[in-house]
Amino acid sequence: MCGWPHSQTKFFPKNENDVEKGQEMSVIIKRLVAALSLAMVLISAAVAESPHPPLRVATFILPPFAMQQGGKLTGFSIELWNEIAARLQVKSDFQVQPDVNTLFDSLRSGNADIAVSGLFYSTERDREFDFSYPIMEAGLQIMVRDTGERAAATPLRTLLVLLFSRTSVIWLGVALVLIVVSAHLMWLLERAQKDDSISDGRYFPGIFHTIYWAATTMLTQGNESPRRWLGRMLAVLWMFVGMVYVAFYTAQLTTTLTVQEIRGAINGPEDLPSKQVATLRGGTAVAYLRERGALVQEFSQTAEEYQALIDGKVDAIVQGSAGLDYYSAHEGNGVVKMVGPEFNKNDVGFVFPLDSRLRKKVDGALLSMREDGTYQRIYEKWFGAR
Repeated sequence: MCGWPHSQTKFFPKNENDVEKGQEMSVIIKRLVAALSLAMVLISAAVAESPHPPLRVATFILPPFAMQQGGKLTGFSIELWNEIAARLQVKSDFQVQPDVNTLFDSLRSGNADIAVSGLFYSTERDREFDFSYPIMEAGLQIMVRDTGERAAATPLRTLLVLLFSRTSVIWLGVALVLIVVSAHLMWLLERAQKDDSISDGRYFPGIFHTIYWAATTMLTQGNESPRRWLGRMLAVLWMFVGMVYVAFYTAQLTTTLTVQEIRGAINGPEDLPSKQVATLRGGTAVAYLRERGALVQEFSQTAEEYQALIDGKVDAIVQGSAGLDYYSAHEGNGVVKMVGPEFNKNDVGFVFPLDSRLRKKVDGALLSMREDGTYQRIYEKWFGAR
C-alpha cells in the first residue's frame, strides 16, 4: 500500500507532459492543414484567373499577307490570325523573321508555334510540317518591267519567224488551194485553144501552165490573156481575188510583226529558260524555275527583288500571283506589269510543327469564320469581291 502512491506520483506527471505535447502537435498539424488548404485555394484561383501563355507566331513580311504599317503588323494573313486568336482566347507574340528559311527554322527548332504569312503548301514542306485548312488558292505568275524587253530585231530571224509562223502556213495553204482551183477552171476553158500560151490541149503539161498563170496573176497581175471570153472573165475575177487576198495577207503579216515588236522577250512560262529570274529565297518557285532552265537569283526580301527588276538586274520575277498583283497595283503601278497566265496553282495557309495540337483548334476557327462570313469579309477587304 505504501508503494502505490509513490509509483502513482511518478506516473501521472509523465502522462500530463505527453498530453500537452500531443495537444501542441495537434494544433500544429491543424494549422499546417489550414495553411495548405488556403495555399491550394489561392493557387487554384490564380491558375483559373491567369491567361494562357501567348502563342509564338512567326511571320515574314510579304504584302498583302503580312505587312508593317505605322509600326504595327497588318495584312490578310495577319488579320485572319488575329480573328482566330480572339476566338481561341489566346494572345500572340509575333516574331518577324528576315526570310522564309529562318521562318521555317523557327518551327523546326520549336521556337515558334505557328507560321503566318503567304506560305504555299508543297510536298517537300509536308514532310516536315503540318498545314491548316487553306486560306486561299493561288499560283505563280511572272512580272516584268512595264517597258518590256524588245525582241531582238534581226531581219533574217524576223523573216524566218514570219514565214514559218502558224499564220503564214495557213494563209499560204489557202492561197495554194485557190491557185489550183482557178488553174483547173482556166485549163477547162482554154484547153481547146491550141495556140494559146496559157493552156494546152493535154492535161500534162497544160495544167502546169495554168497553175503558173494563176500564181503570177495573183501576185503580179500577169500579162498573159486568155483567148475565150469566159476565160477572160475568169481572169478578171481572179485578178480581183488576188488583189484582195494579197492585201489581207500583207496586213496580217504587218500586224504579226508589230505585235512581235511590241511584246517583250518574256510573255509566259515557256520564255523563262536562260532568263535571269528573281524569286524569294526558300520559296516554292525556286525548284520550279531551276527545273525549267531559268537562271535563278534568290532574294531574302520582296523589296530587294522588286528593286532588282526595276534596275534591270533581272529579266523577271516569279512568285505568288497575289503578292505580285498587289505590288503592281500599288507601289509598282506604271513601273512593272504582269504577263502570262497563272500557273502551278497551290494552296496557301498557316504552317505548324508536326503533330501540333494547335492545328485542330485553328482549323475549327477557320471553318466557323467561313460559315459566319467573317472570312469572306476579310478576303474582300484585301483582294476585292470574287
